[in-house]
Amino acid sequence: MARISEEIAPRMTGLIITCDSQGKPNIAAFSFLMPVSFEPKYVAFSVSPRRKTFENLREVGEFVLAIPSREMINVVWACGTKSGREVDKFALLGLETEKAETVKPPVLRSMPVQLECKVELFKEFGDHWLVVGRVFKEHVSKLDFQPVLHYSKNVFSTVSERIIAE
Repeated sequence: MARISEEIAPRMTGLIITCDSQGKPNIAAFSFLMPVSFEPKYVAFSVSPRRKTFENLREVGEFVLAIPSREMINVVWACGTKSGREVDKFALLGLETEKAETVKPPVLRSMPVQLECKVELFKEFGDHWLVVGRVFKEHVSKLDFQPVLHYSKNVFSTVSERIIAE
């Protein structure tokens, strides 16, 4: 039987930035991700309890959702395959951060879209936990870009064509 990530694909890929109670940041790639509400703005993603992101969310309850462009595919792959327990992904990948305005985790200097969020729901569903965060601050430098879409494992794509329904 196929994994659900292979049955529902492609999915938008985002980078979730968290920090522990001492302020040490972590960044990880996620494609179990979606918007939840227009007003106020909410986003949701699911996380395995084995991940460093899960620990940080339990400790701090805040995150930044960054939406990378296709040029950042190697950053996305490294953030999804390297553990924050074993390596400083910011140093490894040369990612520059800045202090966020409303949350403890930092924002990145080179992202088209970033959303500062505070967790409002953290609930277990099967082998993952659903995280719903309210957006408190938006950083949008560009909306016209090619986002990274994830199929499964190391297979990604971008939007190749926009189709307008009439």
